[in-house]
Amino acid sequence: MVKTNIIDTRYGRIQGYIEQGIKIFKGIPYTSPPVGDLRFKPPIPPKRWSDVRNTTEFSPICPQPPNQKEELEQNEANCLTLNIWTPELDNEKRPVMFWIHGGGFEGGSSASESYDGLPLSLRGNVVIVCINYRLGALGYFYIPGKTANVGQLDQIAALQWVHDNIQLFGGDPNNVTIFGESAGGTAVVTLLAMPDAEGLFHRAIAQSIFSFNLAYPKEGSDNFSSMLKINPGDIHSLQQVPIDEIKKTTSSFMKESKLKGRDNPFSPVVDGKTLLEKPLNALQNGIAKDIPLLIGTNRDEMKYMEEKLNPYISEITSEDLLKRIKNYLNDEQYAKNLINTYIKEREGILPNEPLDILGAFRTDFYFRIFSIRAAEAQSRHQKNTYMYLFTWPSPLMGGKLGSCHALEISFVFGTIDKPGTDVFCGKGKDAQALSERMMDTWIAFAHSGDPNNKNIPEWPSYDSVNRSTMILDKEHKIVNDPFGKEREEWEQYNFR
Repeated sequence: MVKTNIIDTRYGRIQGYIEQGIKIFKGIPYTSPPVGDLRFKPPIPPKRWSDVRNTTEFSPICPQPPNQKEELEQNEANCLTLNIWTPELDNEKRPVMFWIHGGGFEGGSSASESYDGLPLSLRGNVVIVCINYRLGALGYFYIPGKTANVGQLDQIAALQWVHDNIQLFGGDPNNVTIFGESAGGTAVVTLLAMPDAEGLFHRAIAQSIFSFNLAYPKEGSDNFSSMLKINPGDIHSLQQVPIDEIKKTTSSFMKESKLKGRDNPFSPVVDGKTLLEKPLNALQNGIAKDIPLLIGTNRDEMKYMEEKLNPYISEITSEDLLKRIKNYLNDEQYAKNLINTYIKEREGILPNEPLDILGAFRTDFYFRIFSIRAAEAQSRHQKNTYMYLFTWPSPLMGGKLGSCHALEISFVFGTIDKPGTDVFCGKGKDAQALSERMMDTWIAFAHSGDPNNKNIPEWPSYDSVNRSTMILDKEHKIVNDPFGKEREEWEQYNFR
C-alpha cells in the first residue's frame, strides 16, 4: 500500500493511501464520540489527537438493527467519521461532492462498495466525501426541548468539518454539493430547510426522496421509552441503556410501527429550533432560493420493496388492491379514481394485474409525487432546478424489479462492475455508457449547478408549465410531464 503525505487537519494529523492516483482517507472523526452524556445530544468537535492517525480503513458503522447482509462492526463511540477521495493534495480548489447514504434513517453506512468515490473523483476532478451519521432512535429520538434531529446535526457537523478542512485535500469549501438517495435524499431536502446548514453547501442533488411522516414523532419516542420501561422524557435514563438493548428494542419497535402502517418512526421532525417548518413548506417559502437543485426518482421504486417485504403479495386480488389503496387515502372513491387512471394510462397495467398497479401507486405515494412537489416549490425561486426519471431496468429476477429503488446509485458512482452489483445493475456497453453519462451529469452539476454536458441532450430547467424531465436510460431524452395524468390525479392529495 502506497501511503499519502501526512495531512495536518484542525484536529490532528492523518495519513491515507493512494489507489490509481487517487488519494483516499477513511474513518476520519468529525465529532467527539456520541456516548454517555452526549448520547441524544448535538455533536461537538473532536478533541485533537497527538499521533498520526492511520486512515486507510473504514470505521465501524453506526448502531442499527441487523439485516440480511453480512454484519459489519458497529460501535457507537467511533462511528461518526467521514471518508475522502481526492485527485490531488494541492490548492486547486476542486468541487466537493458530499454524499449522505440512505437506509430509511434506520440503517446503512458510508462503507458500501456502491459508494466507492474513486471512479467519480477520477473521472470528474472532484473531491468525494461520504459520511456516517446517527440512525434510528440514536439519531432521531424526539423529546421536546431536550433532543431532536441529532442525525441531521451530525450531517451539519460533517459539513462544518469539510468547510474548515477540505482545502487541505484539494477541495473548495465554497463549492460543495450535497447529494444523497432515499433517506439520504430526504436528508438533503431537510438540510435545505435547516437554518444551521446555511452557507455550508451550495448545490443539492436529491435522489428518490420520500414523503416521511411528521405527524407523531413524540408519540413514537414515548412508545419507544415505554418498551425500555423508562418514563417518557427521561433522557438521563435513556443515556444509560446499554447499546445492545437499544438495538434490540429498535428492531422490535420498527417492526411494530410498520405493522401499524407507520413507516420511518425515527426521521426528521419539526421541533421549532433545528427545523422550523416542514421542508416542502420551507422550499415553497424560498428558504433555499440560492441553491440549484437536481432531483428525481426511479420509475419503479416500489417493485423492489414489494418483493423484499412480502413475497406473497403477488396473490392480491383487485378487491385487495382497492382495500390497500383506500387504507392509504381514507377515501374509497378517490382510490377508485386513482386505480382507473393507472389502468388507463400505464402501458402493460391491466385490471387483473393488481400488483403492478399497487407498485405504481406506492412509487407515487412514497417517492415521485413528493419529489415533483419539491421541484415545483424550488423552481419558483431558483431557475437552476432540474428533474430526472431513471427508467433503466434491473435484469435481476428476470426483470421483475424494473427500475427499482436504489438502482441508480451505482450508475452515479461508476461502481456497476463491483461483484454482486453487476448482477443488479446489468452488464455490457449500454450499462457502462449509461453510467458514464450519469457520472458526467452529476459532475457537471457539481461544477456549475447545471447538469448539461456534451454527452446528453439539452436539458431545460424544470417549471410547473412544461415539467421538462430527463429520462435516464439506454438513451437520454427529455419528456414533458411523464405520467402526467397520474400526477394530475394526485393534485388533490395533501401529504401531512
